[in-house]
Amino acid sequence: MRVGLVQFCASDDPEENLPRLSEAVGEAARGGARFVLTPEVSNCVSTSRTWQNDVLTTEDQDMTLAMLQSEAARHRIWLLIGSLGLKSGDPDGRFANRSFLISPEGRITARYDKIHMFDVEISAEESYRESDGYRPGSQAVWGAVDDVPVGLTICYDLRFPYLYRGLAKSGAKIICVPAAFSPESGAAHWEVLLRARAIETGSYVLAPAQCGTHSVHKGKARSTHGHSLAVDPWGRILCDGGDLPGVHLVDLNLQAVDDARRRIPSLTHDRDYQKA
Repeated sequence: MRVGLVQFCASDDPEENLPRLSEAVGEAARGGARFVLTPEVSNCVSTSRTWQNDVLTTEDQDMTLAMLQSEAARHRIWLLIGSLGLKSGDPDGRFANRSFLISPEGRITARYDKIHMFDVEISAEESYRESDGYRPGSQAVWGAVDDVPVGLTICYDLRFPYLYRGLAKSGAKIICVPAAFSPESGAAHWEVLLRARAIETGSYVLAPAQCGTHSVHKGKARSTHGHSLAVDPWGRILCDGGDLPGVHLVDLNLQAVDDARRRIPSLTHDRDYQKA
């Protein structure tokens, strides 16, 4: 299976991002990708809740979702929209950070709301309270691409290995980690965590990422780490997207999943234990 990882530098304007996203998806499809993946918050990277409230919409009104559904159907590809920021209708006004798996007919076949919220203080200059603006999901989700089980996760989920183990034990052979990783933690942790999740689960891990400094109309501009990665079930890096926007094509040999899990069948070696 050939996959295409879209590395992107989204602004805070969904309408402005549309033509660049469309072109990137088309480039991947023209390169032979059967499965194309975009990063987290593909429609809008913003730190301003008031701006997000002005430009984000509900799922049924979202222009990015509608456009990417059309692109999937036009190119006859599977498409993972890494995530979109969407109005959720929650009484407290918080948004949803939601992934979509789209079929070659343009249908939504799976939805996943990010479970783990990025509430951290990396340094005096860099802190985040994702839960102030986004409400967490509560349901692990996997779908299928041409009958291959695919697990859905988003960014900060990467630090919670039980989610990945659960997806792999449910059958996932590919696990997706679309992200908008921070530069400091990305430089230190991004690669090693992605490789660890692949090794622990014997899965392909596909991680399309936001990159660069994101232009904004309101609020503080944010920077993201980039380095979209594809990692095989033995922990080998198949591609690294570097620092700039682009499309990266990778061929997956799904037999490698069965081989890795046969050689080290740790998914079958769980034991109960007493907590310390």
